[in-house]
Amino acid sequence: MPWKTTNVMQLRMQFVRRSLQPGVNFRALCSEMGISPKTGYKWQQRFMEEGKAGLADATRRPHASPTQLPEAVVCEMVRLKTAHRAWGPRKIRELYLRLHGAAPSVSSCKRILTKAGLVDPRHSRTPREVGRISCAAEVKAPNDMWTVDFKGWWRIGHGQRCEPLTVRDAYSRYVLGARAMNTNSSQMTRGEFEILFNEHGLPRVIRSDNGAPFATGNGLLGLSRLSVWWLALGIDLDRIRPGHPEENGGHERMHRDIRKEIQGLIEGGLTEQQAALDVWRDSFNRERPHEALAMRTPSEIYRNSERSYVGTPDEIVYGNEYLRRRVNHRGIIKIEGLHLFISESLCGWHVGLKPIAADLLEVWFARLNLGTIDLTTSAFLASPSLRQER
Repeated sequence: MPWKTTNVMQLRMQFVRRSLQPGVNFRALCSEMGISPKTGYKWQQRFMEEGKAGLADATRRPHASPTQLPEAVVCEMVRLKTAHRAWGPRKIRELYLRLHGAAPSVSSCKRILTKAGLVDPRHSRTPREVGRISCAAEVKAPNDMWTVDFKGWWRIGHGQRCEPLTVRDAYSRYVLGARAMNTNSSQMTRGEFEILFNEHGLPRVIRSDNGAPFATGNGLLGLSRLSVWWLALGIDLDRIRPGHPEENGGHERMHRDIRKEIQGLIEGGLTEQQAALDVWRDSFNRERPHEALAMRTPSEIYRNSERSYVGTPDEIVYGNEYLRRRVNHRGIIKIEGLHLFISESLCGWHVGLKPIAADLLEVWFARLNLGTIDLTTSAFLASPSLRQER
């Protein structure tokens, strides 16, 4: 009869002791105890080699696994991840594949890196609904849209701030610029964009958040001097909703890489921080494979814009159906004896007034509809639709 589980160790000891007595009939004893001679010899042998401990159940884990990765592969995976802490398992696998010609599966890479404590868990955020300036932009090619943001600042040598300005092509994921700055002033930001425009040309759309210097919280449609300049160059605006960084998720993901690989890890001032950002940017563009690009690198996809930058235009061109009015230094225009405040961000520029009915005019700056003027009430009403013509 089968051995009861609760007494299995006692039964095994009883069997072994009796089997070792002189003149015992081994096969008859096995039959009496309800086990096969093969099992009986196994327990006898274990007891002779290990004593009572040998009668306990051994692990069922196989001595060897034909699918287990070699130690050298595991070490190489960990080495590559350590060199690129912000890269995920898919990118590490792609880099391994490029270096060695063959690579384990993505799941195997993830398992290795997770066991090594090198994979960070993802966190989600709850979005909330608010308004924004937007345009119906389709990203189908390089320079259809650039995304821009300031990476959160950190302290460097002598208490100085380092607040990188980052610009990225949305289609190719190519990092156009990563500039270590100690301020996010509109003037310095514009200077960096002039450098990028001269090198790469103009995009169709620039996507940003609603913070300075890209937007202002108390002005007409959030227009800042910087965003007005973009509009004057023929670049449309697309802003994410306040509190929704996931709408610029690729850019935020890139900032996470900078935080892991550079922030707080480089000694020295802005010069040293910039040198580290230059190395990181080159690696991001030319070495780091991207899943959305079929594991190609951004530099393999990006090309400069066909829209060349020829400087800031002196005037905004409007159609014959528009009246042109210059915005003075206080943000005011004059029309039929009226002084109407529009926006200080538009100081020095001309706006276009398009008659749409008797005593009613639409106010446009470049392709952005700013609102309407009602001459009967002497009022300017900001546009509720935030729409842009194309």
